[in-house]
Order: sequence, then C-alpha cells, then structure tokens
Amino acid sequence: MLPDFDLTDTPVSTGTTIMAVEFDGGVVIGADSRTSSGAYVANRVTDKLTRITDKVYCCRSGSAADTQAIADIVAYSLNYHENQTNKEALVFEAASEFRNYCYSYRESLLAGIIVAGWDEQRGGQVYSIPLGGMLTRESCTIGGSGSSFIYGFVREHYRPNMQLEECVSFVKKAVQHAIYHDGSSGGVVRIGIITKDGIERRIFYNTESGASAVSSTPSFISSE
Repeated sequence: MLPDFDLTDTPVSTGTTIMAVEFDGGVVIGADSRTSSGAYVANRVTDKLTRITDKVYCCRSGSAADTQAIADIVAYSLNYHENQTNKEALVFEAASEFRNYCYSYRESLLAGIIVAGWDEQRGGQVYSIPLGGMLTRESCTIGGSGSSFIYGFVREHYRPNMQLEECVSFVKKAVQHAIYHDGSSGGVVRIGIITKDGIERRIFYNTESGASAVSSTPSFISSE
C-alpha cells in the first residue's frame, strides 16, 4: 500500500548557527558543523566557512544545496575578476554578488549568507545577507536557527574593536551556547580569523576545555 504523501514535496526543517565579528585588524567568523534534515543529522562535520577568495569567506545557512551553489558561482566570478584586473577583490564586491543572486532568486532560494573578509580599502568587514536578499554591513552579526538563542548573550558581551583572542573567545562561546540550546546546531565549533595575511583556522570540540576528548586510543588487546 502506497503512502498518502509524497516525500519529495514534504518541507524539511534545516538549522545552523553562523557568526562573524569585526575586530581590530580583521574579522573572526564561526559556525557549528551540523547539517540537519528535520530530526536526521545528515552531516556532523560540515564546513560552513566557505572560501570565496584568499581573504574573503562566507558563512552559509539555509539550504545546503542553495548556499553551496551560490558560493561556487560567486567564487568563480570573483576569481575571473581578479585574473582580469590583477587586483584582489573587495569584500563589498563579494557581498554585492551574493546580494544580487539572493535577491534575484529570493522566491526559489533558501539562503542566508554572512560575507566577511579583509581588503586594503576598508580593512576587516562583515556583511549580512538574510533571506530575501537585503545587504547590510554590521560589526557583529549572527544567523541560522541557533542565533535566536544567543541574541541576549551577544548583546551583553559584544564590544567594538576587541583584540584578537578576546574576539575568538567571544565567537566560540556564542556558538557553543547555540549548540547547547538548538537541536539543529551541533558538532564542533569552526573558527576562521581573516587578516591582511589571509586566514587562520581553528577548531574547538564540545568539551569543557574545547580540546578533543580522545587524546589517544588505548589498545583493546590487554598486555599480559
């Protein structure tokens, strides 16, 4: 007997937590690593910090397929632009490209994007492109389903022009709080630090210290 509904037409809730903050010298981006499909965890180690250029990255929330497709298109476009002009693409140019696609296809795409990076003209910058395709520059922005749980934390602890390590700790704690409260966010906390020298990546596990809980695996063969 066939079911009375079509699985291909059934809406599936997705969730994530993404964040970006400007600091004195660049930007810090962060995200969890869980890709969910309703109650099913499709991928627990997703990398939601996507490279656009060497100094411009985006954080993706919404449909994984939609956001990956847009990121690939924008990355290709800016790579072509850099080759033609022999200049590094500006962060605002990348954000504008995302805005154009998210707005033009707002009826068919489920994509919330945060674009962050560093360029010689304006230094570290963070741009938010929520559902619908609006573009705004913000010194600190959050997105995804987990963001609704940490608005109070972010408002309480954010300060302009934080130092690097203070900013990293702030982003890490915010994403960890979102992971704790939001069932659609989980996995590890991925951090990216973008400065004039490029990106430095860090990873924090969901343990009290932030380090991996398994430092070494003992042999199951007992020595006699």
